[in-house]
Amino acid sequence: MSFTPRLIFVTAPNVEEARKLAQIILEKRLAACVNFVPGLESHYWWQGKLETASEVLMLIKSSAEQFEVLEEIIQLYHSYDCPEIVAVDPREMAPTYRLWWEEQVTGENLS
Repeated sequence: MSFTPRLIFVTAPNVEEARKLAQIILEKRLAACVNFVPGLESHYWWQGKLETASEVLMLIKSSAEQFEVLEEIIQLYHSYDCPEIVAVDPREMAPTYRLWWEEQVTGENLS
């Protein structure tokens, strides 16, 4: 199975929703890990008005190969009309961490 790591940023309105999303994502093996960064303060434009909100940032360790399915799951279960779903390519990482990440996402034992 091909593996191209992606770090995916998703914001949630609260930790309860972030936990629900993480549980679904991990049970479907769409990610190796989901971290939460609580206490995020977001300032943004929404429907022509400047808004401010407290949010939880989710850092999802997934892959390019899983991105479309992951996006569909987030769109389905997220309470926002337009949830932030941004994938970035982590160019460098410790080889042992990359191997663990790949094994968790692909289900293959590569060690």
